[in-house]
Amino acid sequence: MPGNPIPTYTRKIDVWMPRLHYFHKNSNLFTFHLMNPAEISQKIAVLRKDIAHHDDLYYKKATPEISDFAYDGLKSELARLESSHPDLGTGQSPSTKVGDDRLEGFVTYKHRQGMLSLDNTYSQQELTDFDDRLRKLFNRDNLAYCVEPKIDGLAISLTYENGRFTRGVTRGNGIEGDDVTRNLLTLPTLPRELKGRGIPPLMEIRGEVYMTVAEFDRINRERELAGEQTYMNPRNLTAGTVKQLDPAEVAKRRIEIVLYGVGYCENPPWQQQHELRDYYKEWGLPTVEWTEHVVGANAVWAAICKLDTLRHTFAYGTDGAVVKLDDLALQRQAGFTSKAPRWAIAYKYAPEQVETLLERITIQVGRTGALTPVANLRPVLLAGSTVARATLHNADEIARKDIRERDTVLVEKAGEVIPAVVSVVLGKRPASSVPYIFPSVCPECGSPATRSAGEAVWRCPNDDCPPKLRRRIEHYAARGAMDIEGLGEANVEQLVSKGLAKDIADLYSLTLPQLMTLDKFGDKSSRNLLAGIAESRNRDLWRLFFGLGIPDVGAQSAKDISRKFHNLTALMNATEAELMQIDGIGEVVAASIVEFSRNERNRILVDRLIAAGVNPQAPAPASTGDSPFAGKSCVLTGTLPTLSRDEATALIERAGGRSASSVSKKTDYVIAGDSAGSKLDKARSLGVTVLDEAQFIALLPEGMRPTKG
Repeated sequence: MPGNPIPTYTRKIDVWMPRLHYFHKNSNLFTFHLMNPAEISQKIAVLRKDIAHHDDLYYKKATPEISDFAYDGLKSELARLESSHPDLGTGQSPSTKVGDDRLEGFVTYKHRQGMLSLDNTYSQQELTDFDDRLRKLFNRDNLAYCVEPKIDGLAISLTYENGRFTRGVTRGNGIEGDDVTRNLLTLPTLPRELKGRGIPPLMEIRGEVYMTVAEFDRINRERELAGEQTYMNPRNLTAGTVKQLDPAEVAKRRIEIVLYGVGYCENPPWQQQHELRDYYKEWGLPTVEWTEHVVGANAVWAAICKLDTLRHTFAYGTDGAVVKLDDLALQRQAGFTSKAPRWAIAYKYAPEQVETLLERITIQVGRTGALTPVANLRPVLLAGSTVARATLHNADEIARKDIRERDTVLVEKAGEVIPAVVSVVLGKRPASSVPYIFPSVCPECGSPATRSAGEAVWRCPNDDCPPKLRRRIEHYAARGAMDIEGLGEANVEQLVSKGLAKDIADLYSLTLPQLMTLDKFGDKSSRNLLAGIAESRNRDLWRLFFGLGIPDVGAQSAKDISRKFHNLTALMNATEAELMQIDGIGEVVAASIVEFSRNERNRILVDRLIAAGVNPQAPAPASTGDSPFAGKSCVLTGTLPTLSRDEATALIERAGGRSASSVSKKTDYVIAGDSAGSKLDKARSLGVTVLDEAQFIALLPEGMRPTKG
């Protein structure tokens, strides 16, 4: 059965044994023992404190320590205890309140209508109970519902006045939230003005800001190349992005928005929940791609099971299904509790978890020296793939969960993306087990590890540490940077271990005899590598800027910078003020570049690169006055017959256009190849011009057209 619903033993147990504590936090087993009133009071106090701690991490810091499943278990346990012992209840209990995501630095704004949360369940029986309560309330045999995906993102409320977007606010505490309008204006799919019939004069549109799995992977790949700690899941990264104080930093991450609900609304033109989606689509608002309008509890469950299969094909993460009463008049009659509507509920798919042995903990040293602990697991099948490694994030995470080598652990895919160790199965811990001691020195070079104030990460400070050097060279030679074929991980390791490359500048002084000493390097492979290194001298300037590995400078930032600073010398002499004049470059990136350029070691490295002939000039801007792509927004989708994605993007940019990741009303062209999916459908629905590869090439100015294909 989809989601493996949890049997509702707890509900039945509370009827005849209300003073039981039945859930052991370190296992999946239900255990039972009697609690006296003092123990119950103490248990409630501990649960409230724990939930408050996790609320702060989840809502304010976007760095949760436990899974949603474990958190929901804590809240359910608290609610049951408070219900069984109303004399111990309080109006300030977290079981009766909406989580608070407000942060310092933002102006708060009061919602015209409260923005509440949803009650949720992992049980089919509790879905049936939800339907029973509503049928009894309205004295009806059957009720109609809408079933939609529960997208794992950050809840948001948009105000439109006379069809014009005026404000975007987070949920906050349900009464007021943080005004994040400036950050939301960076979203290309968010319409500034609605068009169509029946637009209310004033309305609050409710939805979710999220990040696709592909964009999440892209950001994590860049962070891995930069030797930085990767993010745990798309939801946390989305929340942290929307709460950035610098909109330029938000713009560098491609976040999306989906809209599916309504708060305050004057003269709404719809009477049923399912009509809302049709109006939103007509007005140009991005809305859920799948929904079902069904009648009765059995049909609701069938839709939830169907969604459980479909959701794995979506571009974004979903953690459940939302069930809403369809009739808006009945919604109003059902009303609300202090934290949620009585006419809606979220069914959450229980995460798939498996037990396996944590054989050992190893430490990876990143390009910036970050010491990242990794759990090496006995291989196990999880969510359709074999998992043998899982990140442990940092020393604090290991200590908090008391994770030890040779422990049996529970593993799940965090946000359905990255394998994570959830907890230790204490009942299977060996008697000889000892706590894991995080190394105080770099395991590679022996340098004392350092930890900056406010950081969770320990780092190796030694710039000559071999793995740091290897990863700097790997990053420089990567396909997305200087694209030096033959400089993969194994060959870079040989160059470093033999002392032939102590930094990236050394690559340009390598000789044929030196390369011939490497394992599996003959005359031909050595000459090919030398040719690849020589060719890299003439790569695009942005590739060099990116390849330098300056912290916080991604590929897009490097492209933006290269349009203003046309060589290495100009970049190394740039000031923060000059850098921040560039569209898309914020304070963080500007400060990072200046810090890099002021480092004497880096200045010597750059001088050596220039002396080796690695100083490409940014090409003079092509004359794009007669190009139909000049100043236009273009989206690529599908597989083109002859052009790679990078080649097509370069042609768009040379022709004066801008390559975007998502389709909106502001998109001018969609260039579609084989297996084009939802982007092509959206382009057609919006009337955006669609080109195939041949049509795209034909529209390019004659001097820019590729010779192949």
